[in-house]
Amino acid sequence: MQVIFLQDVKNVGKKGQIKNVPDGYARNFLLARKLAAVATPASVASAKKEADSKKMQEALEKQTVQKLANDLKDKRITLKARAKEGKLFGSITAKEIAQEIKKIGFDVPEKAIQAEHIKDLGEKKVTISLNFGIETSIILIVEQA
Repeated sequence: MQVIFLQDVKNVGKKGQIKNVPDGYARNFLLARKLAAVATPASVASAKKEADSKKMQEALEKQTVQKLANDLKDKRITLKARAKEGKLFGSITAKEIAQEIKKIGFDVPEKAIQAEHIKDLGEKKVTISLNFGIETSIILIVEQA
């Protein structure tokens, strides 16, 4: 029996996928628990239309993320911190870097910033891992306050 999955079913199918499954499994498990629906010509057409719109949306999101990565590439961001003899009192965290990036007009989540705690003055190259596997880097300048 051909069904359209309404939810992800582990080791069987993902939401929106059209797949042939045994009749008994479809009737007794998938349809009974509303995990799938019987694939009619109309439902197949709507599922394909929905999949196409999802792909378009994903392509737009990827394009937006790529533009953000290009805009951020090798941007120079300056942070001031208290220090003595080149060593900071405390450290610079990803949260502080994200806040400073936000001040210049870019919205980057804190989790995307790949930086260890920075504990000394100077220039550092910080990698930012965005969605869709896109990476970019910025130059962080830590100055004494």
